Amino acid sequence: MVAEHIDKQDLQRALETLRAGGLILYPTDTIWGIGCDATNPAAVEKIFALKGRDKHKSMIILLENDYQLEAYVKEVPEVAYQLIEVSDKPLTLIFDQAKNLAANVVAEDGSIGIRIVKHPFCQSLIQKFRKPIVSTSANISGQPTASNFDAIDPEIINGVDYVVSYGQGLLEKANPSTIMKLDASGKFTFIRK
Repeated sequence: MVAEHIDKQDLQRALETLRAGGLILYPTDTIWGIGCDATNPAAVEKIFALKGRDKHKSMIILLENDYQLEAYVKEVPEVAYQLIEVSDKPLTLIFDQAKNLAANVVAEDGSIGIRIVKHPFCQSLIQKFRKPIVSTSANISGQPTASNFDAIDPEIINGVDYVVSYGQGLLEKANPSTIMKLDASGKFTFIRK
């Protein structure tokens, strides 16, 4: 796949929307996602409302690199860095004891799912935003997950504050990430392979 050029205006508009507490529809290293500032509870609430999602279901957050993990997880097991380094496909790790995030993005048990992105637009956006971004599938809760931009429900497209242009033309089918749960001792279990 040839990397698409990142349009500075596209990036800037997405950034301004996040800073204003708005919702963006954006491409990730897996499927298209609905995103917002993961530290802003009012913005997170808008995602639950748009998707019609059960508020007891947590969402994942995206970070630009693994150095940021310690800012949002109380204790990062050493194995987490090794798993991120060797993973050849997108990997979401569920950590115990989230911190410095909106309470409504964190699971009831205090855990948080985090993925370090390897997608050029996401990396640039998070780097400039300097905070984690929520990522949840771009669909109404209970509906099928859209595998590319053309499959996204118009209700989602019309319900966000900004739709990123980058990646809209890519038609290949995207897949969700592998999900693993880690405990503080470093023991891990697969939730989704």
